[in-house]
Amino acid sequence: MVSAAAPLRVVFMGTPQFAVPTLRALIASRHTLVGVVTQPDRPRGRGQQVTFSPVKQLALEHGIPVYQPDRLRPPDVEATLRAWAPDLGVVAAYGKIIPESLLAVPRFGMINVHASLLPRLRGAAPVHRAVIGGDAEAGVTIMRVVKELDAGAMFAKVSRPIGPDDTSDAVERDLAALGATLLVEIVDRIADGTATEEPQDASASTYAARLTKDEGAVDWTLPAAMLHNRVRGLSPWPHAYSWLDGQRLILLRTAVLDAPTPPAADAAATPASPEPGTVLDASPRGIVVATGDAGRLAIPDLQPEGRKPM
Repeated sequence: MVSAAAPLRVVFMGTPQFAVPTLRALIASRHTLVGVVTQPDRPRGRGQQVTFSPVKQLALEHGIPVYQPDRLRPPDVEATLRAWAPDLGVVAAYGKIIPESLLAVPRFGMINVHASLLPRLRGAAPVHRAVIGGDAEAGVTIMRVVKELDAGAMFAKVSRPIGPDDTSDAVERDLAALGATLLVEIVDRIADGTATEEPQDASASTYAARLTKDEGAVDWTLPAAMLHNRVRGLSPWPHAYSWLDGQRLILLRTAVLDAPTPPAADAAATPASPEPGTVLDASPRGIVVATGDAGRLAIPDLQPEGRKPM
């Protein structure tokens, strides 16, 4: 049903690929994009060439004004947003905390597309932490942006199951699409005056810390299932890795193998479990490595540093 309410003037704030489906959905909606705020152009990739962010690229393709301040607190930033006269601000993975002075510029405030089922997993890396933690599902929450990190009232949620072999990039890609659709529905409700907000239960909140490169180092004393989750969750960055004969090996894909059935003999005669990190086998199913809790992890795909995947 088409709403009779006037379309809203929307300012969009976002930077990476996750934000692109939301921006594209807003462009296709009945609302008006008055401007896009995105991070400054930075060196990216192996060649460290300065390139546009995915959000900037899409905005320019559609002739939408783009603004790229280094910091958000200088007075000229607020002046620029006020000149656009937005009714609503939409944020999706912008990458910086937005000061209260800017939150108050749009008459309906700002709302955020956050990739978790709040109040769980507030913070910078909710999808990765969900996969690393072995969660059964992930989701997106449309929430109001407030001063406290990811603590604003919630408009709506949508969820997606996490399969046993799903990687964080695959989950995030799907959540970006789901969140974009839900976001436009909420913008329509705000325009119609029918949007409702539910406060978060702060006592149930958890924090999804930003990933660090050091987290990629594999601790083979962990159980195989936990290692498998880490490999999935650390894809595509920083990737899980281990060392063999002084060479760093990036683990691209893994599989948990059933523990071997011990022979029907006296327990005292059962051989001791191999030390975690020991290579047990190399076959078409992959390199099999001993893990903690007498587990086994197969590695069918890996990449020696500086070489192609194999």
